Amino acid sequence: MHERVAFQREDFLNKLSTALIRQYDVICIENLNTKGMMKNHKLAKAISDVSWSEFVTKLKYKAKWFGRKIVEIDRFYPSSQICHTCGHRDGKKPLDIRVWTCSSCGTTLDRDINASKNILIEGLRLLKQQP
Repeated sequence: MHERVAFQREDFLNKLSTALIRQYDVICIENLNTKGMMKNHKLAKAISDVSWSEFVTKLKYKAKWFGRKIVEIDRFYPSSQICHTCGHRDGKKPLDIRVWTCSSCGTTLDRDINASKNILIEGLRLLKQQP
């Protein structure tokens, strides 16, 4: 049973990474401290179930293979604290706050979607700086 689940996960990661690499020329990702996150017993199972580091490894080697770019954002970049609309940094929030309103522009932001937009913005900025 465990072997079957492992093969299903491997198959899913291969298909997803291939689809993303074929669809996008640039992929921006956050360099997460997965080992540190695994020490949090509330997050550990979810993180290990999705095999984040294995997924990133697959993305990187397929990006080289297809001539695409992977831009890694530093793990300390405050992607979930900055409003992607106006750029205001609203400060750190506990993980249970999933939606928040920017105190500067009033935009209602989903924590994860906002962070992903900020990661894209920062990744494209870093890409322009590369020689």
